Amino acid sequence: MITEFLKSLLSTSGLSGVETPVTGLIEEAWRPLTDELSLSALGSLHGLKRGEGQEPRPSLMIAAHMDAIGLIVTKISGEFLHLTKIGGIDIRVLPGQAVTVHGRSDLPGIIVQPPAHLLPEGAAEGAVGLNHLLVDVGLSAGQVARKVKIGDLISFASEPIEMSGGVLAGHSLDNRASVAALTLCLEELQSRQHTWDIWAAATVQEELGHMGAKTSGFQLRPDLAIAVDVTFASGPGANGWETFKLESGPVIGWGSAIHPFLHEEFKKLAEKLELPYGIEILPGRSGTDGDDLQLVAEGIPTVVISIPIRYMHTPMEMVALKDIQRVGRLLAEFIGMLEPDFLEKIVWDD
Repeated sequence: MITEFLKSLLSTSGLSGVETPVTGLIEEAWRPLTDELSLSALGSLHGLKRGEGQEPRPSLMIAAHMDAIGLIVTKISGEFLHLTKIGGIDIRVLPGQAVTVHGRSDLPGIIVQPPAHLLPEGAAEGAVGLNHLLVDVGLSAGQVARKVKIGDLISFASEPIEMSGGVLAGHSLDNRASVAALTLCLEELQSRQHTWDIWAAATVQEELGHMGAKTSGFQLRPDLAIAVDVTFASGPGANGWETFKLESGPVIGWGSAIHPFLHEEFKKLAEKLELPYGIEILPGRSGTDGDDLQLVAEGIPTVVISIPIRYMHTPMEMVALKDIQRVGRLLAEFIGMLEPDFLEKIVWDD
């Protein structure tokens, strides 16, 4: 069930700043799993799952950003579209990628580059710069002028692929893999009691600066926060301490954006559940919603939990479904252990 839901998320655009196409899919999935759904002024989706403790109840916010990286039309030259990026994209893999141009109607397109001998001197050495890449939609110049305008969005069009060994590949796994994990958590909470109120937040504009996390954190004012995101899985040329193997379980952040007490609680819980886990060293900014959640108002104790993926910020990322399931379970188990007096136990002890 969660695989099909995730595949539907990966087949939908919802680029950073224009997340509406994917918001509806998440809202449909969360409606039967929450007691209340609402949108923030910036467009983040908030789902409230009420606890069973006495009011006023403490609350936990779990943020998983739903926006995706993509492209936008900057100029039209006859039959061809010039483009720039929305969010960080590895431009080395763009030529030849199938895309959808969201003009007056959706148009299939291909990212192309001029022949090497027609590029300016030196431009063909290494990765061709984004300023030299074009999108070809197969139409005449007149048809393009009628159907496409500057500012139209371009999303990746590759469909998700179920690989061997329980692995799924597709664009936008950063961070819709985490939305799937949060959805699994909500499903598990249907059959278990929890004391605290839980805010599930599918946040917007993370790729542009964590705008959804800032505004939703300020609006909801949770007592604790968890940012669920992705991190780098080991792969070709990436096997150092900064990476984590697929199927190695949740990755618990450690660094300036993470509250030490929560870090230790998640480690102990993973060990109690006999879940494999990794520790990600994040001495500066984590690059996740957690960076801003911890700074909302007077500060929110925050932890970052990540899912390893390969080929991050490319049109074809890769994730182990087992890691998504493990993160979903870890979140649900943490919620289940939150007692009414949990906040009184939290101390900053580094």
